[in-house]
Amino acid sequence: MRTALLLAAVTVLAGCAAGARAAPDWRPQPSFSGDGPDRTLVPALPAPGRDARGGPHGGGTSPSHAPSSPSSTQPADPAVVAAHLAAPVGLTLLPDGTALVGERTTGRIVDVQPQPGMPVRTVRTLTGLDAGGDGGLLDLALSPNYFQDSLIFAYVTTPTDNRVITFTLTGPATPVITGIPKGGTGNAGRIAFGADGDLYVATGDAGDPALAADPNSLAGKVLRITDIGTPAPGNPDPASPVFASGSPGMAGLCADASTVVAVSADRVDLVLAGASYGWPAAEPGDSAAIGTLPAGRRAAGGCALMGGSLYVTSLDGRALLAATFGRDGTAVKLGDFQATLVNRYGRLRTVVAAPDGALWLTTSNTDGRGTPAPDDERVLRIVPSGGAGTNPA
Repeated sequence: MRTALLLAAVTVLAGCAAGARAAPDWRPQPSFSGDGPDRTLVPALPAPGRDARGGPHGGGTSPSHAPSSPSSTQPADPAVVAAHLAAPVGLTLLPDGTALVGERTTGRIVDVQPQPGMPVRTVRTLTGLDAGGDGGLLDLALSPNYFQDSLIFAYVTTPTDNRVITFTLTGPATPVITGIPKGGTGNAGRIAFGADGDLYVATGDAGDPALAADPNSLAGKVLRITDIGTPAPGNPDPASPVFASGSPGMAGLCADASTVVAVSADRVDLVLAGASYGWPAAEPGDSAAIGTLPAGRRAAGGCALMGGSLYVTSLDGRALLAATFGRDGTAVKLGDFQATLVNRYGRLRTVVAAPDGALWLTTSNTDGRGTPAPDDERVLRIVPSGGAGTNPA
């Protein structure tokens, strides 16, 4: 039986000067408190006898939210592992097979088990966030050394900036990188660890497109930093965390053993040193996208790489897209996207690949652009079967 977690609140203090054009500050800071053919998707269930609760992060707390009870007239959907959440965006998987899911607007982090009908437990709440516009608790990532350090990383919006912080479920939080410009819009961002052990941070343009092309701004960029916030070795400018630029904001970052991929509204890009993605105006030498999302299936929400496939959620398309993804020598090959889960769960935002072959997803139907179901927002767990998309040419 798992021991009880201490419920802690983290106050995210604003450590940088106010204003969207504040000088960049990436120095480590002191601790502080605070439906395609031949493809189906089936619900994912844990293997018999698996202990889904025995991870290194300890035991659960008393239930806070739980999935809806099955209706007497409609059977429960076995793919739905959590329901009635508020704007779930960040999602990261724990070694015990459960998921930590962060609510953008409340700062609450819940622990979701891989089987439906189980209690959804609050394990932490980050306070002092600014959820105005598209800000708040924007993403979560687990430390590559989680078994040793128990650290969780989060991309958040404060009253003065966007930043990355790190924390354990029971200890204080520490800023990792601060001073990322904040605006009335354009705050959404993603974080992901690459196979190199460095943290990639996709930042929005803070509602000011010119910042994406400004080399002195951290907005509209992909940053590459160490786990303590210093510029990663091999960055184009050794003194800067900026790795790539010219982005209005990446909707998703995902990585495999050799590649980091970013998806924006309608395009798929490789994250490469010195790349420019052509925002706000295309320039000679800009990096070409390796693919685009199909017409009517755009407004990407997130991405995942797994088993030679790239999965991208489409908010406006209300679908999960899948395509083959691999290398032919040094060239990356992306197949044609095929759509599944079309209109089944509405707008899909986050997708994360699990080591056991499952995909975890979140819905985004209560954001004013969708048609909410009675149990929205939901967390889904499904297993792809069959090939993704078509073979690359």
